[in-house]
Amino acid sequence: MSKKIITLHVNGKDREVMIDERESLYETLRNELNLTSVKKGCEVGECGACSVLLNGRCVDSCIYLTMWAVGKDIVTVEGLRDEENDDITDVQKEFIKEAAVQCGFCTPGFILKAVEIVGHNKPYTRDEIKKLITGNLCRCTGYMNIVTAIEHAIKHNMDKLGVPYEVMPSTTSFDVPEDEKDKMLESLLAMQNNDVTKI
Repeated sequence: MSKKIITLHVNGKDREVMIDERESLYETLRNELNLTSVKKGCEVGECGACSVLLNGRCVDSCIYLTMWAVGKDIVTVEGLRDEENDDITDVQKEFIKEAAVQCGFCTPGFILKAVEIVGHNKPYTRDEIKKLITGNLCRCTGYMNIVTAIEHAIKHNMDKLGVPYEVMPSTTSFDVPEDEKDKMLESLLAMQNNDVTKI
């Protein structure tokens, strides 16, 4: 077993870790860096639970060697932030607003996939969104709320770009009272991180 020390750029910071050269990025992020939003699902790159962003592109970290990530910008849900407003991203806000979270296991992967989709700056149709998320599985079958959340996040982005974009009326959206938002966000993050003590 060959071990070596490498530096990874994760969530905006350089992190030095000792790894086995055969180690997956999933193992390094979760076991060495304690980034628990990265989930162990199918282990064959089919469910998207272990998704991370590499240079803005969603990748299944369970089948991606840590060595391949050296020199790349790695982002997990823990590193997402709307820098302009020092707040959670529009994607995360829409997942909360549209009740697109059930057990929370698949949520980090879907959120990162949605961030990638929104980052394309394209006015995707609902059918196109469905195709784009086919690499992510929701065992609670919450797909419609997830698609709606992504659609509304795209609308926020298109509004900023001055591009007209129509979305279907939401059937699940609800306005969260201001005093409840922090509590809901804490519960969402706890679910994503498997920390049931905070739910």
